[in-house]
Amino acid sequence: MHVPDGMINLPVSAAAGVVAAGAVAVSLRGARRELGSGPLAEGHGAERTAPLAGLVAAFVFAVQMLNFPVAAGTSGHLLGGALAAILVGPYTGVLCIAVVLLMQGILFADGGLTALGVNITVMGVVTVIVSYGIFRGLLRILPRGRRSVTVSAFVAALVSVPAAAAAFTLLYAIGGTTHIPVGKVLTAMVGVHVLIGIGESAPLKLRVGGELVDAPAPAPVAAASTRSPRGLLAAGLGTALLLAGVVSFYASASPDGLEKVAADKGIDRKVEEHAAADSPLADYGIKDISNTRLSGGLAGMIGVGATVVVGSGIFYVVHRRRTPANPPLSTGRS
Repeated sequence: MHVPDGMINLPVSAAAGVVAAGAVAVSLRGARRELGSGPLAEGHGAERTAPLAGLVAAFVFAVQMLNFPVAAGTSGHLLGGALAAILVGPYTGVLCIAVVLLMQGILFADGGLTALGVNITVMGVVTVIVSYGIFRGLLRILPRGRRSVTVSAFVAALVSVPAAAAAFTLLYAIGGTTHIPVGKVLTAMVGVHVLIGIGESAPLKLRVGGELVDAPAPAPVAAASTRSPRGLLAAGLGTALLLAGVVSFYASASPDGLEKVAADKGIDRKVEEHAAADSPLADYGIKDISNTRLSGGLAGMIGVGATVVVGSGIFYVVHRRRTPANPPLSTGRS
């Protein structure tokens, strides 16, 4: 659902950018608490929590490369907002998706640069808020147990994707650069993204040799307290590299939900060429490497590595700036 430049006009894109910037600023403050007291911390410092949060961002980057078929001529990919929110909390989750979208836009020409605020708002803020709210709400009313957690996560992921599609439609209604009836856009966007939402909440399937097979499962980041940090990081990073570097070759080549709706309804008539279209990694391939499998695999692995480094660096700084739990005693006179 990466919105390209030119689909939403500049005033609305700028307004969405302000919303996204505000959400990121709030998330930076909230993430300080999550990284210091969440399930990733367990009494450890930034040396542990920052790389693990960065790993979540890298995994989201990897799974977004895995388009899966959802209908004739249409594919979808996980947005990752629900996954990030449930694993690391809503504030850190917003930052994870923002880092992923930034890497995709700058390095891979995926999602417009002027539309970055739109994409963070739609794919990051909306999906995280909706999914986390549903997840926590269901856990409060369902019986305690692992099955309730599974059901809550499934419903949260399922609803968050069409919610993001509806949010995009709202922005299009306000600032779309083409004049297509909003009702048609909403029906098409929500319809196809309900199917993608099912894929978001179900085990990931990819088409290999004409058959649907299960993609490798993610490393159990949420179970960080039961494994050594190094072992968890190695397993998680290895899984992300495997997905982006190898499994992505078998992803569906069909246009994703937004691309398909845009082409069918004509809302892409004024889309502009990406400012980073000449990037060496544009379109998830490395220029001058003719072997498609090798080019795409190396590009995906570079993306995972860049996301881990940038994400971990940001989360390290955020965690280190957290207010000390035990401030020094006052030396004032009594």
